[in-house]
Amino acid sequence: MLPGVKVTPEIAGIRGVEAGVDCRSPAGHTAFSDVDGLIDLVERIASATGLPVGIKSAVGESGFWDDLSLRMARTGTGPDFVVVDGGEGGTGAAPLAFADHVALPFRWGFARVYRAFREQDLTEDVAFVGSGKLGLPENALAALAMGCDSVNVGRTAMFAIGCIQAQKCHTDRCPTGVATQSARLQRGLDPTLKSVRCARYMASLRFELLRLSRACGVEHPALVTLDQIELLQDRWESIPLRQVVGYEDGWGQVSSGDRGELVDMMAADSDPAPEATD
Repeated sequence: MLPGVKVTPEIAGIRGVEAGVDCRSPAGHTAFSDVDGLIDLVERIASATGLPVGIKSAVGESGFWDDLSLRMARTGTGPDFVVVDGGEGGTGAAPLAFADHVALPFRWGFARVYRAFREQDLTEDVAFVGSGKLGLPENALAALAMGCDSVNVGRTAMFAIGCIQAQKCHTDRCPTGVATQSARLQRGLDPTLKSVRCARYMASLRFELLRLSRACGVEHPALVTLDQIELLQDRWESIPLRQVVGYEDGWGQVSSGDRGELVDMMAADSDPAPEATD
């Protein structure tokens, strides 16, 4: 829900709603109600735009994903990319009961989705994006090992530009100016300064991912396997990530062709710059 206090005339005009009135998102989509309707909508958008079209979802029951992957395998249609949101992710728009109790944590949810697509031999045809506290290098590395092609970063990027988790996003009184339409409070967000901080955070995250992958003996984070990551348990025990998510051998890894391209790309990036010539 977008509280009415945040629905300014500008936002109302963009979203086609009434200014100053709570904008409540429905529990379901109005454009489709089942898997066939979803695929039809995706294909219509793709046909009209000529662009890749994807879906973004938190994960609960498995039936939807089993049905979607099966229909995609049979018809050759459907989304080009899938963004999986972990239940531990943050938002200032969700009702508290949803934020606390709806959707599986990322590792459980993504594993269900990936497994459904892998069983239909579709993982090379669909790009996977992970989301949900993946702005820390160790979490991002695990997501890539599980089969993500990329990760979305929200919370930690917000920290970089000044968010202090005041939990006032919905009140329009964010004290740091990050999540408010108040002109007075927005002065706390200096784009010139904060853009540099955010860029440095992103660069640092990528650098740490590369350091971790090289510690595992590979050139790129996407080449780290599930067997190289262990999760520590109580009583001095550990368990491989592969066992936690229930993947078969080879699942989550890039194809041999992509592996070669990644190695060549990283080798090219490490080559010394050519000497300047007159």
